[in-house]
Amino acid sequence: MDPFLTVSLLATGFLFAVNGYQQRKRIFLLARLLSPLHIEKLMETLTQGYLRALGEKDTQRQVQVFAVLEPSETQLATQFAEFARQFSKVPADEALASNLPVCLPFATTLLPDASFDMRKLLAVHAAGLARALEPAPDTSARDRAFRASAEIFLMQHSCHWFCKSRTIASARMQARHHTSYEQVIQAVGPETRKAYLALVRS
Repeated sequence: MDPFLTVSLLATGFLFAVNGYQQRKRIFLLARLLSPLHIEKLMETLTQGYLRALGEKDTQRQVQVFAVLEPSETQLATQFAEFARQFSKVPADEALASNLPVCLPFATTLLPDASFDMRKLLAVHAAGLARALEPAPDTSARDRAFRASAEIFLMQHSCHWFCKSRTIASARMQARHHTSYEQVIQAVGPETRKAYLALVRS
């Protein structure tokens, strides 16, 4: 076999292995901090509940479904704030993720200016969720549900981005929620959108 080809294959294999190790390390970090909480279950309860409520033709029935979801909304806002607080203690070098569309090994080390700090991003999401889930007398139940769902979807996207890449996170969002990354960014609250874009596109 051509020595150059052999070296190229070995180098590619090494980089692939390193990339996989770094991804698994980030996945384990998130899983460790999420394990004491019920965030994923609460998000599923709310997103499914919102869909059910919005599908109700009877206004009174819709109001009842939204009322049933209120305890889950409160719990999600509280638990996600705690998750963000715990993640804020993660060392800076472990909290960085690449802004590049695809995940490359050593990207945050070699290109620190093309990275975002997940600690700051989770704080943005915690604040956005709290705003979206708090009572809003001046906002219709329908608009509030859309806003809260968008905040949840974007937060999920950030977690997938941190663990894998922006491209994979966007593909997962499209497949699971039939919503594009760009649509979700436009649907979150203006405060969330401004702070989020300042971090991931800096």
